[in-house]
Amino acid sequence: MKRILRLQSTSVVIGIIILLGFLLTQCINQQNEKEKSEPAIIDHVTQGSTNNITYESFAGSANCARCHKDILDKHLLTAHYLTSQPATEKFINGSFIPGRNSYSYNPQLRIDMEKRDSGFYQVVYFKGEKKKELRFDIVTGSGAMGQSYLYWNNNKLFQLPVSYFKAAECWSNSPGFPNKVMMDRPITARCLECHVTYAGVSSAPGVEPEEFHHDKILYGVDCEKCHGPAAKHVNFHAKNPTDSIAQFIVNPAKLSRQRNLDMCVLCHGGNIQKTKPSFSYTPGESLANFFVIDTLNMTAVQNENIDVHGNQYGLLRSSKCFQQSTTMTCNTCHDPHENERGKTALFSRRCMSCHTPGHDNFCKVNLSLTQLSKNCIDCHMPARKSMAVAVSLPGEEVPRAAFVRSHFISIYPDVAKDLSEGRKKPK
Repeated sequence: MKRILRLQSTSVVIGIIILLGFLLTQCINQQNEKEKSEPAIIDHVTQGSTNNITYESFAGSANCARCHKDILDKHLLTAHYLTSQPATEKFINGSFIPGRNSYSYNPQLRIDMEKRDSGFYQVVYFKGEKKKELRFDIVTGSGAMGQSYLYWNNNKLFQLPVSYFKAAECWSNSPGFPNKVMMDRPITARCLECHVTYAGVSSAPGVEPEEFHHDKILYGVDCEKCHGPAAKHVNFHAKNPTDSIAQFIVNPAKLSRQRNLDMCVLCHGGNIQKTKPSFSYTPGESLANFFVIDTLNMTAVQNENIDVHGNQYGLLRSSKCFQQSTTMTCNTCHDPHENERGKTALFSRRCMSCHTPGHDNFCKVNLSLTQLSKNCIDCHMPARKSMAVAVSLPGEEVPRAAFVRSHFISIYPDVAKDLSEGRKKPK
């Protein structure tokens, strides 16, 4: 009897082992099939921040043009690409013509913007006497709302005291600066992280403000900001030109919704605090592994106490459109490869791909379908003043704010009333 029980126990154990082996084999096979079906993603995405991303990890957009010239040519016109560039005449928007090249703090103190053979300069004059001159080295900002400028002091970067304000088409005091000449606002790696694709830090880890390599900056939010460092990708396909499956690169369209959004949150997510060094995060990774993500109070959103420039993602995430969708991302409305600024009819058509006539979610304002299809945006995403982009202009006591479109998609009764009554469209 005992022998029979031992045999039965042994049979049960063997059966369990066989079953576990079968299940393990199935899991491995499924994982292998999954890896075969998914596009290859560059090595550092799976390795996370332990992988050392360097300047040499990047290919540069000129190499991208070898296979993607049409896309790159359009991208060169976008605000993303133009958000930082070397300070040349091509990229500086403000005027250097006498009579239009000054910013005055008071009758005795002014800064003139001067063009010379050696470059462009901000020159401080007090009582007509030249006191200081600083060179324009880097342009930040596409010019859609304005531009600020940086200068090198050895290996550190600082913001110049005078900026350009698009709404008034003139020079202005730099945003947030006091009404005096200020030359010592340092630029950190976190500042640059939203304006360049990569900047090589030369100072010791943890030291701020950081020092940078002059020759290891990839200007603009360029191809590799969203697709990941591409040196391996370019090298592989140069050696394997017939291989049509992209290797060592990120295709954002293949990412999950949150991983896709994370790429935008990096710079459009409000006051997110980094927990790892700047430029550690790369597309495809979880941004939460690199930053403490900002959260919003709904009351603050509804009362418009969130700056429209600072946290577009937080405002969008608070919108019913976003909350009731399982797929909506920034790219649902924005094509990152195209300059679509000001194309309200285009954005309205994208709204109406979901908000169709005859459904509860369609607009109730007394306007014709033709009128609605041309402009949903000004009503449901009106432009609001940004205190983050507010500058002092000569002769004005109150700082002038730039208007930025709110990404809190909602019903704004005052705006809707103005539209339905035929008043001027909302700012």
